[in-house]
Amino acid sequence: MHCEDTFLIQNKLGLHARAATALAQLALSFDANIILEQDTKTAEADSVLALMLLESSQGKEVKVTCEGPDAEQALKAIGALIADKFNEQD
Repeated sequence: MHCEDTFLIQNKLGLHARAATALAQLALSFDANIILEQDTKTAEADSVLALMLLESSQGKEVKVTCEGPDAEQALKAIGALIADKFNEQD
């Protein structure tokens, strides 16, 4: 199964260490290959370092592509995490 969507980074600090860790841990809970793309950069969602290297900041859009048995659930969960500002207060 293959699905993709684009999400807007809304939290003030963007995809920094804590947010990247939360995303990577969530990605690992699914049986799916999850890739994030921003501009010309791509990152595997289960790699905190790769996610931080995207340098996603507030107001940037990231495309999330999921492939595998849990692709649809993974995409929904990641979209919800991003929309919820990675569970941060700001």
